[in-house]
Amino acid sequence: MVNYTISSLVEQDLMKEEPISLFSPSNPKPIKTIFLSNIDQTLSFPVETVFFYKVPPNMPSSSTADIAERVRKAVEKVLLIPYYFMAGRLNFNGDTKRLELICNNAGALFVSAESRFSVDDLGSLSQPNPSFHRLVHRQGLYQKSLAETAVFTIQVTRFECGGFALGFMTNHAILDGKSASEMFNNLASICRGEALKPNIINNDRTCIRARTPPQIHFPHNEYVNPTTKTSSRSIASSFTSRERTSPSPLIFSDKYKHKLFSFTSEMLKKLKQKSTVKCSTFDAILAHIWKARTKANFNHKDQDQESRVLFAVDIRDKISPPLLNSFTGNAVVTGFATAKARDLIEKPLSFGVGMVKEGVERVTSEYVRSVIDWLEVYKGIPATSGGGFYASAWWKLPFGEVDFGFGKPRHVGPVVSGNDEFVLFLSDYDYDYDYDYDKSCCEGKGINVWMGLEKEKMDKFLSCVFDI
Repeated sequence: MVNYTISSLVEQDLMKEEPISLFSPSNPKPIKTIFLSNIDQTLSFPVETVFFYKVPPNMPSSSTADIAERVRKAVEKVLLIPYYFMAGRLNFNGDTKRLELICNNAGALFVSAESRFSVDDLGSLSQPNPSFHRLVHRQGLYQKSLAETAVFTIQVTRFECGGFALGFMTNHAILDGKSASEMFNNLASICRGEALKPNIINNDRTCIRARTPPQIHFPHNEYVNPTTKTSSRSIASSFTSRERTSPSPLIFSDKYKHKLFSFTSEMLKKLKQKSTVKCSTFDAILAHIWKARTKANFNHKDQDQESRVLFAVDIRDKISPPLLNSFTGNAVVTGFATAKARDLIEKPLSFGVGMVKEGVERVTSEYVRSVIDWLEVYKGIPATSGGGFYASAWWKLPFGEVDFGFGKPRHVGPVVSGNDEFVLFLSDYDYDYDYDYDKSCCEGKGINVWMGLEKEKMDKFLSCVFDI
């Protein structure tokens, strides 16, 4: 594991202008209400993403002097025409007991900022840094209502060297990772003076509406009803209530240790070989982390209990009929794998890999329809209680192509938080200007694993995580 010295951004390191509202020039009249699917309903929490850019060697630092104004105009005058709904607001409908998206043109929020640092002063950008939340505009931890809370915020921070950071907040109920990356690439295209992609928006989510009556054909242990007595308080800390408006506070309590574990491409190759079955890099690293966390979480006397891992499965090609590539809503359901802790610990890695692969293969078209119907009845959220965790493969999201006219980003990543229920799989490198980013290249790179555990459990995890 590599240790880096990280500069922490404090409030005084940035000079922020007051946020301004950006409105859509083509918001529909009368006001339109967009139906949000049951999958959207389970994911109503803000996601914060930061893109870092440096001035290319062949450009002067002054070439980015107007980057904030360029981005603002691109959003206000062009992007919010097809993406008019990003200027809307979420609303909890008391009659239907559902979230909905009201296209009332209340506005996206934009902030321009400057920092006395250079990009290089921030250290390794691939090292998660909680203080990077200052590069994203937060609307306050305690908003009065959804009606007051923007679903899309943009902050442009220019550094002393001419480099800049773009911090976005998007609400997951409205865009999943693929849809968000499409929007970011379209914004970048506008800033480069190029056209939007044709037919980029299909916002009709009724194609994945629940059936009448609901037809639940499978047990869905990957979700839990948050109103039941068996629901853990820890579940609600990660997955929002219907009316939650802002990210969890970045509280890194003394109860937990948070660490970054770097797996090189050679280590990943060894894990796949150790799996002894044909599998993806994701299958192998997830099974390995699951096994190590199970060793850390379960004492010998508790090893007959169930250990669970959750992960996202893209359903665009799995559901029948397939969703269009232009589908803008959430097209992911929660996949899962479960096993007795003892089996996972004592059996070879191939056992855990097989469980993960089975979890992916379980998600058929009929299974997806059953999930949607189960969520209609029980209003559930992903079940991360009892030592379970949700693994998010950020390194696979196609953010590395987002070029605002100054080359590809040096790094892209989420703002990390202080809970222990998410394990983030992140890229372990800063993108180079001449790096040809594609999925095959990404597969050949290493992966950083960011996670938190209680102190004693983290010590146990440390003793076995690099046993490859």
